[in-house]
Amino acid sequence: MRPTRRRLLLGLAGLAAFTACDDPRDEGTPTIAYVVPDTASNFSVEMGLGYQAGAARVAGVQSSVSGPEVVDGPRQVQQFQALTDNRIDGISVTTLSPELFARPMAEAAKAGVQLIAVGVRPAPASGVPLLVSNDNYELGRMLADEIIRRLPTDTTGTVVLGTIAPGVPTMDFRTQGMRDRFTEKLPKITVTGPYDTAQDVPANRAAWARLATANPDALAFIGNGDPDAYNLASVRTELNGTWLSGAFDLDAQTLTAIRDGHLTAVVSPEHYLKSAVAAWIQAEHALSGESLPEGWVYIPGLPVSAENVESIIIRQASAEARAQQLGAQVEAIKAGLPAGIRPMTDAR
Repeated sequence: MRPTRRRLLLGLAGLAAFTACDDPRDEGTPTIAYVVPDTASNFSVEMGLGYQAGAARVAGVQSSVSGPEVVDGPRQVQQFQALTDNRIDGISVTTLSPELFARPMAEAAKAGVQLIAVGVRPAPASGVPLLVSNDNYELGRMLADEIIRRLPTDTTGTVVLGTIAPGVPTMDFRTQGMRDRFTEKLPKITVTGPYDTAQDVPANRAAWARLATANPDALAFIGNGDPDAYNLASVRTELNGTWLSGAFDLDAQTLTAIRDGHLTAVVSPEHYLKSAVAAWIQAEHALSGESLPEGWVYIPGLPVSAENVESIIIRQASAEARAQQLGAQVEAIKAGLPAGIRPMTDAR
């Protein structure tokens, strides 16, 4: 178990005891919580660590992180509802099933719980006023640029796209951004997919192995999620592939693969940064009792390739290193609010 995951699971163990009590709060102490999609994926671990760090910036506020063991929308909704039953002042949610949360969120908002969506735009009927997220279409274009700059402008051939969650807007925007960027920059390229590469790690690897075997002459294989990155690197190594490859997020296996030349590049959605900003906002408003601002707080992504991977490996080595290296960026984003808040309808 990695140190980062151990830290998050300790927090989750605390939440289990926390939600078992009739009154989860110390008398008069504002309490906020974060519900993540699962407790195993790298992106969820990053989000949990960021949330805890962001909440710690506001003295006098308790915080916790929870989520199902694997991505499970209905189970995540149950955990969210348990928190609302325990009179939490504010809850942040990242979910791949925003429609499932629409009614429970609306009920929580009506009951006075301050809600923030992180990473995924909430359903319109949810009553959530604030989103802290990337521009996922932009992230897709950013990743495509990492592949494009390694290919001649007159290149012909095929690029194969995969998606871990077909129909989820966040992932669809990333894929569309990739496709559009290839069309703009390399019009002679044929882009196929996105093919369903599955969220489950073994199934994801099997999917990429099939796609790589079926497309031996492809120029590149690109996924839009977390397991795509290290599984593409594994498949490329096994097949002695020479194709380019890319995906998202900063799993330790992924960073090692980039360093060793088995993966071309990833784009980090900077999950730690997103959740730290969300927690800081939420903690301040839980303490003051003031309503949350409305709209979309934009968080930039970060391309990672051989050029900068060593510095990112150092950054990701511990929660303390993340806090040290990302602290100034968290503060800069927070200082730009509320003036920098965009309309939520523009989020993608």
